[in-house]
Amino acid sequence: MIVVTGGAGFIGSALIQELNARGHKDLLVVDDIDHEEKEKNLAVLKFSRRVGKDTFLESVLDRALPSPEAILHLGACSSTTETDWNFLKKNNLDYTRHLAEFALEKGIRFIYASSAATYGDGDQGYSDDESRIDTLKPLNLYGESKHQFDLWARQQGAFSTLVGLKYFNVYGPNEYHKMDMQSLVRKGYYQIQETGGLRLFKSHREGYGDGEQERDFLYIKDAVAMTLFFLERPDIGGLFNIGSGKARNWNDLARALFAAMGREPRIEYIDMPEAIRDRYQYHTEAEMGKLQRAGYASPARSVEDGVEDYVKNYLKPGKRLGEE
Repeated sequence: MIVVTGGAGFIGSALIQELNARGHKDLLVVDDIDHEEKEKNLAVLKFSRRVGKDTFLESVLDRALPSPEAILHLGACSSTTETDWNFLKKNNLDYTRHLAEFALEKGIRFIYASSAATYGDGDQGYSDDESRIDTLKPLNLYGESKHQFDLWARQQGAFSTLVGLKYFNVYGPNEYHKMDMQSLVRKGYYQIQETGGLRLFKSHREGYGDGEQERDFLYIKDAVAMTLFFLERPDIGGLFNIGSGKARNWNDLARALFAAMGREPRIEYIDMPEAIRDRYQYHTEAEMGKLQRAGYASPARSVEDGVEDYVKNYLKPGKRLGEE
């Protein structure tokens, strides 16, 4: 049995779809179905059963859970605007620590979602070397909750067996329940349909033009392939970046979206809300050498290829992964 927490969510449901494609059906899905789109994500998937996150945690704390082959821990509060630290500490830091302690005790493969938000403004670079994580300063409490677990895992010496994955800007089908945290691709798709144009933030930093703020965009299918690489190689442990390794700006993403929709670009630049200006990342780019040295060799899709697949095969026909 393989456990997938956050299994009805974006990356979690995409992982289950690929596990199904690889013949895995004995899966325990851990998630609370609090959105109809999450229910739809699960409807096309095959798994043994689903339990809520609190019920699952109780079984872990009571040591009543039969030892699974692996735990893929994707469940978390992923809102970068969440301001309740106690909530994030309970749901992201403490929850992950309880699962990790159980996995370490039982010798269970444990792969968890960290985040590129741990890198903050990038002044310290984007190295996934565990020895350098003390220097990182996340810009928001979500990033801090992920960072604090990474620090705990290193303090425990757990990276010899655990794997933490620092996901960068992942986009693609099955993100439909994420509300404001959906990618610009999906939000922009409907904005262009409704208005014919797309709004991007102006730059408020010297050296960056409007729409030239950069991100490491990663298509969901590549994120899944990188994640399952570690499931197949239980001898590898550590922190690893999960990204494309190439920064692209929002203008690039917008042009790719217009092209996939068969429209001429029409971009309007609007002021960034003052509430986020001091905490806004202007550049992210994953260092991918560590993953490559571990043996992962497949290149990530370009923004143009990823956006085209998303638009033409999922957004236009109204499908999700597993409905092809």
